[in-house]
Amino acid sequence: MGREPMRGQTDAAEHDENLYPAARLDAAREAATRAGLDALLICPGADLRYLTGYAALPLERLTCLVLSAEREPFLVVPALEEPAAHASPAGALGIEIAAWDETEDPYALVAARLSDRIGSVGIDNHMWAEKVMAFRAALPGARQELAGGVLSELRIRKSPREAEALRQAGAAIDRVHARMSEWLRPGRTEREVARDIAEAIVAEGHVRADFVIVGSGPNGASPHHEVSDRVIEAGDPVVVDIGGTTRDGYCSDSTRTYAAGEPPEEFRRLYEVLLTAQRAQTEAVRPGITAERLDAVGREIIANGGYGKNFVHRTGHGIGLEGHEEPYIVAGNERPLEPGMAFSIEPGIYLPGRFGARIEDIVLCTEDGGERLNLTSRELAVLE
Repeated sequence: MGREPMRGQTDAAEHDENLYPAARLDAAREAATRAGLDALLICPGADLRYLTGYAALPLERLTCLVLSAEREPFLVVPALEEPAAHASPAGALGIEIAAWDETEDPYALVAARLSDRIGSVGIDNHMWAEKVMAFRAALPGARQELAGGVLSELRIRKSPREAEALRQAGAAIDRVHARMSEWLRPGRTEREVARDIAEAIVAEGHVRADFVIVGSGPNGASPHHEVSDRVIEAGDPVVVDIGGTTRDGYCSDSTRTYAAGEPPEEFRRLYEVLLTAQRAQTEAVRPGITAERLDAVGREIIANGGYGKNFVHRTGHGIGLEGHEEPYIVAGNERPLEPGMAFSIEPGIYLPGRFGARIEDIVLCTEDGGERLNLTSRELAVLE
């Protein structure tokens, strides 16, 4: 599950250029044309990294990739960020990197390079409002639409290289879960345990920890609890949901539920229902099953076990360069799954004021089924 990744400066290390092929730029331009958009304007974030490999800093100064059908792509960057842009994978793509000085208007620069016939532009979904308004002023004749629908269709199916990056991310977070007995024990606070986990997330192969949820006892009944100063007590069930971002920019996310000593018998019964549901859902993954049907597979088992009202969130979310992206595994999403789609399977049962449990694996839809990318045991781990 996890929360949205923390925002901030991004890793500037070198990257495998095969992870960010130049063909994506042409694919994006063609997709935009099919969608009726004359240009795409992409600021720092997952879409820019997907298209160019550039993990640009999200600054008040404009950095923007401009894609249009009528001219070659170009990347507008502040002059002080030009060296970083050239050093990133974007520098190897052969696209023009147009630097602007502090006294220049970068929005006017973009407008001057686009055709007067531009009637519509796709704005990336996470562009800051002040930049959206500045582009509206610079391109008064252009209708603004969200670019997310165009780009998410490109990103939703992972390439073999992307799938391998997600496998590596999954293995890295598995190594952290495998060490949980080092930190999780009665007498320690959730915050103390979380601090150790965050350090291990980096030590085990991530460039940063994006989130750490340690929900002990009654706090485990809140799916997005994060951490507190509550002291873990003997027999407490503890929900541990953790994830980070790897050097390649791809995310991990996995939840396991532990017990700090022998848990209540009712919790064991609850956990067996949850484990049955999560296993059934991961085994049901295959091309053609709809997202809402996959959600229903686990939800029906949990409801039949007597806990239907206690499963309060969707089954899962897509994952890749963002921790949460398409496809969403939720009732009402009739989209059939396709090979290359990667997403979480994370049913949960939560009894307010008492305890909760969640089991989460990232699963890759393959040509003939599904591949779990998190392989630590899903059985209840009782840590003595």
